[in-house]
Amino acid sequence: MYMVKGNMEKIKWIFLCMFMVGALMVVGTVPAGCGQEATSSAGSDTASETSREGDETGAAMPAGSFSAQGSDTMVNMGQNLAEVYMDNVNPDAAMAVTGGGSGTGIAALINDNVDIAQSSRTMKEDEIAEAEANDVEVYEFIVAQDGLAIYVNEENPLTELDVVQLKDILTGAVTDWREVGWDDGGGIDVFSRQSNSGTYVYINENIMHEEDWAPGTRFQPGSSQVVEGVKADRGGIGYSGIGYLTAGVKALHIARVGEEAVSPREAAHISDGSYPIARPLFFYTNGFPEGVIRHYLEWVLSEEGQEAVIDSGFYGIHDEYREKNEATFGK
Repeated sequence: MYMVKGNMEKIKWIFLCMFMVGALMVVGTVPAGCGQEATSSAGSDTASETSREGDETGAAMPAGSFSAQGSDTMVNMGQNLAEVYMDNVNPDAAMAVTGGGSGTGIAALINDNVDIAQSSRTMKEDEIAEAEANDVEVYEFIVAQDGLAIYVNEENPLTELDVVQLKDILTGAVTDWREVGWDDGGGIDVFSRQSNSGTYVYINENIMHEEDWAPGTRFQPGSSQVVEGVKADRGGIGYSGIGYLTAGVKALHIARVGEEAVSPREAAHISDGSYPIARPLFFYTNGFPEGVIRHYLEWVLSEEGQEAVIDSGFYGIHDEYREKNEATFGK
């Protein structure tokens, strides 16, 4: 969990008010704003806001606390966004960011227990219906793009696979690296996320076409565990967001059948769709975003916020996604 509370400006303001109250007591005047605080809510009951100091444009800066939960792929990005926002943009905001998987975040949103569900997959129709039955109105925002990487151990000499070869490996139709070109590779060990993961769902639906996983697949609770498993296993293969690329593993180039294999490390391959397993990343809000939550979302989608997305190892959104977000905001 990542959480920041309070700041020195509030403390300074309290002491200033105390001094001014004492000084002006004789004329019965109390400075406007001292001891007064207007509150409102957005999303779940955990979000509270007050108007604080203006930003550089002179607009009131919303303050309050709110929470985000969900995708393990996105948790590091979410924590980085929260840190930059609270440190550099709105020090009167307090935000908690946790992972657990897209399904976990969506379940928390459905049950009215979180303000933002971070998800690496789209919400399903039955999930949205369940949320509506709980009086939770869901709004979707696309905040980033991910080149979902296929990781192998650094000792693996292969540089590419096509989507059929990848499917055969993940489903167990191919069990030895020699079948795809590594002559002394030996047996293949598949590492996967668990079923509550949006990344698991994406791979199972879009690459495996919902077929069963290879016998002996090692299901891991988080993206970092998948990557660490592959790093420690010469014959390992697994998948996670491109933001988890680290020493000891490499991300294969992936091809559609009959097409050139391309890297998930090139932003252009993600935006133009030439990388076969590129995907958008979502924030789902609990109710129409207002106050500090809207301010945060608009910042995430701004040029500065998208730079923070890129700094987190992911890719910014393209014009089509921007237009969808603007339509959701009603702009």
